[in-house]
Amino acid sequence: MNLAGAFSESVQKNSEKTALFWGDLKFTYSELSSRSLFVAGILRSQFNIAPGARVALWLKNCPEFIPALFGVFQTGAVVVPINNFLKPDEVAYILNDAGIDVIITDTELSANFEALKAQRASLQMLNIETALASFPIPPGGTRFDTELLRNPTRKEEDLAVLIYTSGTTGRPKGAMLSHGNLLHNVNSCRLCLHAVSEDRFAVLLPMFHSYMLTVGILLPLLVGGSIVIIRSLHPPRNLIQEIYAKKPTILPAFPQFYRSLLNAELPGKLPIRICISGSAPLPEQTLHGFEMRFRIPLIEGYGLSEASPVVAKNPLDGTHKPGSIGMPIPNVEMSIQDDEGQVLPPGQVGEICVRGGNVMMGYWNQLEETAKAFRDDWLLTGDLGYRDKDGYYYITDRKKDMLLVNGNNVYPREIEEVIYQFPNVKETAVVGKPSERRGEQAVAFVVPNENTRIDENELLKFIRSKMADYKVPKQVIISPALPRNATGKILKTELRKQLETK
Repeated sequence: MNLAGAFSESVQKNSEKTALFWGDLKFTYSELSSRSLFVAGILRSQFNIAPGARVALWLKNCPEFIPALFGVFQTGAVVVPINNFLKPDEVAYILNDAGIDVIITDTELSANFEALKAQRASLQMLNIETALASFPIPPGGTRFDTELLRNPTRKEEDLAVLIYTSGTTGRPKGAMLSHGNLLHNVNSCRLCLHAVSEDRFAVLLPMFHSYMLTVGILLPLLVGGSIVIIRSLHPPRNLIQEIYAKKPTILPAFPQFYRSLLNAELPGKLPIRICISGSAPLPEQTLHGFEMRFRIPLIEGYGLSEASPVVAKNPLDGTHKPGSIGMPIPNVEMSIQDDEGQVLPPGQVGEICVRGGNVMMGYWNQLEETAKAFRDDWLLTGDLGYRDKDGYYYITDRKKDMLLVNGNNVYPREIEEVIYQFPNVKETAVVGKPSERRGEQAVAFVVPNENTRIDENELLKFIRSKMADYKVPKQVIISPALPRNATGKILKTELRKQLETK
């Protein structure tokens, strides 16, 4: 089985069902399949795309993303989704690293083509908006073998997607995900979310991201459900109107969104059965406030691109522990290990390790980095955490974010959770600043709620009342906003750079 074949089976079962909502437009499974085959035909006849070739998708959230994605799969080629917020130099690095000669993009982003071609002379472009504007093929136009395209000779162990990591710690690396990796994760997510063909998945996060690829696109389409692409998040009332109009049942988003929804005026009961939070830690106050107001499960989970990406979730039909990322999803294993690979008992902090059919094949053309990422058959996530006696996992911090203050381990998330308890705190992030005397010292960046102010000294006094002195930040910096990447993760590297100038 491969992703093209799995999609074809779903199309046969759900041919005339609406698969995709986009504003006032609707697309059935049959229509998406026909458009995908059309794109595949263009890729083969005009660009000579063969199985195994890498094809970039550089698109904003749009309905064309789906036929572009499956069009590539149906040729047997490899999809390389690219962050549409990147600048040409950043995109060119990925194109050259992955050896990409064809990029599928839209009219707006195609304006950057000459800048990209200047750095990769072999590059060709397919404007998906222009291509699909001519659909269906006029008589005498491009011909292709639809039966061959529906069943490309790709196996589960073959490479399907190259997901480039966000690059917050340096140059991005391409995580190699096979057809089997993604199908495995889709099935695990289907089981833990109880996803069925009646479900509609709201897509408001970027579709190029690994989480949206698996949970927002592949999962709904392979179970026979529907996708609701939210056209615009701004102003927020547009998003709320879309939710009430299209009635999605499953909403994956990030903590900042749930915090804003918690404070929004709504016309009635939300038509959602499950909300999922990822990308960043979910403050306990947001979790409790949301579930108290809406009576909808807000499930915190955990994943990383290298694991296709979902690893853990709080159980939908079991105990939901605030502050926990939950337990491993079906058919995935987790453990807490020390630096020597010894599995640690409950309560002890170590590195979170993962293994299962969802774990990547390795990093593209980076044998040394791949070797560093694995110990035996365990993927080393770089996240620190612990497991409680009930088998629930907790993240204390990224390994690289842990601070060493006077020889003591200090975990920024622990400080952040205390700061969120202080009145009028909208957002916070804690990073380390080098100190000749102490090694490192914590610095807290804090964003107040709108039309409020926070007294730094009062906040420090509050933290000191809650935590050991060595954990108390040396400094509080009040900021209007925190820097984030496209998926909502706070860029602590940028905050550290700001400290260098202060």
